Amino acid sequence: MTAPLVQATDLGFSYRGAAPALADVSFSVEAGRNLGIVGESGAGKTTLLRLLLGLTRPTMGTLSTNGVPFDAGDRAALRSHRTFAQAVFQDPYSSLDPRQNVGRIVSEPLRSLRLESRASGVHERVAAALTSVGLPADAATRFPHEFSGGQRQRIAIARAIVARPRLLIADEPVSALDLSTRVRIVDLLSSLSADGLTVVVVSHDLGTVAALCEETLVLEKGRVVEQGPTASLLAAPAHPYTQKLLAAVPRLPKR
Repeated sequence: MTAPLVQATDLGFSYRGAAPALADVSFSVEAGRNLGIVGESGAGKTTLLRLLLGLTRPTMGTLSTNGVPFDAGDRAALRSHRTFAQAVFQDPYSSLDPRQNVGRIVSEPLRSLRLESRASGVHERVAAALTSVGLPADAATRFPHEFSGGQRQRIAIARAIVARPRLLIADEPVSALDLSTRVRIVDLLSSLSADGLTVVVVSHDLGTVAALCEETLVLEKGRVVEQGPTASLLAAPAHPYTQKLLAAVPRLPKR
């Protein structure tokens, strides 16, 4: 039986002198089944994202990738993890260095992880990544300020996928965008998922999660209160907190 891409078992994390930010968090991410992690501000989403990216080590529990325990304190393991998982963040305006052209930005993982040493190889992989996100290859010669917000998020996604990770962790990937652009970015992430990339979406936006994720995990005050198939969970939420989140989703008035 194939091991999950990610397996979290009783994860916990406490900031020094504070109450636990996460406690007893367990879940798995199966290849090809996108996971949504939802909850209000302060629920523990950001802390869990940092653990998944190896930016922070859990104070309790274990995190495994492909069946192997992952220790973010091991430099070799962390380097390998950065080829396994990449991230896209919320704000496409602040996440791109305005002093570098797009080609340099997108190729950064190839250089930092030493995945490609040949200039021609770097050029080919950058061009392929830009094409995958719906941007022309000649976008590589331009700078971030020349692009719209949605295009900048496509550049950020290209940077994340150029290393050919198995897992993409998207932190509120559309919340800074207007509605029509959100739809296009969700469609892009969906198409990348159809091509074999597994996505973890960290969000408070249940609509985005419903559109992208087969599985959903609900966090409240650092604990998992409900998890399961997204369609079932949203159709019939069992926990009062999940019911509260759904009740807060804006709805058009009935005519």
